[in-house]
Amino acid sequence: MLPAVFRCVRPISTSLALSRSLSHFRPHMDPDPSRPIERSIRSKLADTLKPDHLEVHNESHMHAVPPGSESHFRVLVVSSQFEGLPLIKRHRLVNEALKEELSSCVHALSIQAKTPEQWRSNPSLAKSPPCMGGSRGDHTVEEKLKAGRE
Repeated sequence: MLPAVFRCVRPISTSLALSRSLSHFRPHMDPDPSRPIERSIRSKLADTLKPDHLEVHNESHMHAVPPGSESHFRVLVVSSQFEGLPLIKRHRLVNEALKEELSSCVHALSIQAKTPEQWRSNPSLAKSPPCMGGSRGDHTVEEKLKAGRE
């Protein structure tokens, strides 16, 4: 079912304020029904990690994929579950929560996993570099996009 709606999605804007106070943040965790992959990512991360702050950005429009694709994402997850964990273990938690998406429709996932204290001291999301055309040689992108059209 997910691949059937994959082709119908529009990219979102990735512009955001560079700093946000955690104490004034009111999480918007209501997923957009027109973006099924983004909705799934947001829902799974919210359910699994109970974040204080969550941002999910579809960056597919920055890459060599058809308009409306949901193949490249950047996530910022601020969760107390990351307390005392090294960065690699935080990333593993995110990857485990999104294993279905990563094995099917998501080609690239950039992760920033912070504790609430780290977020308070540096409330920013790193910018993604411009696409260097890496997907041209990666046939998994083509297969995933093709599967999304079927």
